[in-house]
This record gives sequence, C-alpha cells and structure tokens, in this order.
Amino acid sequence: MLHYVTSKGGILAFTRALSRELGAHNICVNTLAPGLIKTEGTHANSGRTAAARDQVIRSRALQRDGYPADLLGALIFLASGDSDFITGQTIVVDGGLVNT
Repeated sequence: MLHYVTSKGGILAFTRALSRELGAHNICVNTLAPGLIKTEGTHANSGRTAAARDQVIRSRALQRDGYPADLLGALIFLASGDSDFITGQTIVVDGGLVNT
C-alpha cells in the first residue's frame, strides 16, 4: 500500500500547490477522491478486491457498493460555475467511510 498512499498524498499536495499557482489566473484546481468504486478494473481484479470490499462496505455510513455514477454529482458541481470560489480542495466521494 505504500505506493498507493504516497501517490495519493502527492496528488493532494499537488492540488493545493497548483491551485495557489493558478489562482492568479482565475483557474480553480480541485480533486475528487473516490472510495472503492465498482469498475471494470475492480471486477477484473476481484480476487484482490473482494476481501477489501466487504470491509470497506462495513466501514461506510452508506453500506453499499460505490459506482462510477456516484461521482457524477461532485464532478458536475466542480465543472459548473457554482464552484467558482472553490479551489485547492479535495472532495471525498466514498459513502462516508470511517476507519474502524
């Protein structure tokens, strides 16, 4: 997991730094951080994700699988003018995951 955690931390820091650099040009930079989402990739690697899936779902406030469509509301919001004063932020779309 070290490579995953390190790269995720890098993306969060990159988002903050790039938003600072591009803010002077009125460009917003934000990140979507999805939880475990059922995709073709997770299906293809179900041997690796099956055990994690059960634990993740038990740890979520919304105890169900996440799907790509669950990301659309946040994505559309960030692409709209309604988010014009939001930058450098990470929006977590994970069904209310709480590490327990």
